[in-house]
Amino acid sequence: MGWTLVGIDEAGRGPLAGPVVAAAILLPPHGTKGTRQRTGLHELLLAEPPLLRDSKQLSPEQREQLFRLLCQSGALFAVGKASPAEIDRLNIRQATLLAMRRALNRLTPRSSPLATRIDLALVDGDCLGDLGVPTLFLVDGDEICPLISAASIIAKVVRDRLMLAYDRRYPQYGFAQHKGYPTRQHLAALRQFGPCPIHRKSFAPVSDFLER
Repeated sequence: MGWTLVGIDEAGRGPLAGPVVAAAILLPPHGTKGTRQRTGLHELLLAEPPLLRDSKQLSPEQREQLFRLLCQSGALFAVGKASPAEIDRLNIRQATLLAMRRALNRLTPRSSPLATRIDLALVDGDCLGDLGVPTLFLVDGDEICPLISAASIIAKVVRDRLMLAYDRRYPQYGFAQHKGYPTRQHLAALRQFGPCPIHRKSFAPVSDFLER
């Protein structure tokens, strides 16, 4: 019958603002009953030269194009996120694990009856903790595993779109340009305006501005 695999990755561990977003994408056993409409995902994963790469190696335009292709392929995927407040309360590692669990929980009901269980989750990075399913953590997994690369692209596109929405709410910070990462522009805005509600208060230098 083959294995049912899930690729998982996150976007947004390093920024000073905004949520951390995780994506989980399901790869059903190739050729099983009911999966014919999803062979497009297999084709994307097996494309030569490789189409799916670590999202950090792709331009925003390339990521958006691949995101559309993943949607058109019929792939089943889900997204989970942890808020800045949850990041401050839990720490970024535990908040990332929470976002991944939420993505998995949202994916599993949608995959039934296609898959009654997940045989293995392939996750980018070092071990974060228990996801509730058999898991293999792969350092640099988004560079070596196309299924994780697909999750990386989904998570990055979804998070970037969220930060564009936040940019409209808090235009003085320039979130559309830096997506919350600690660029010179962002740090200058922090010095001028102080933190806004989506800044991570436990992250330096945001915490430094709050102590002044």
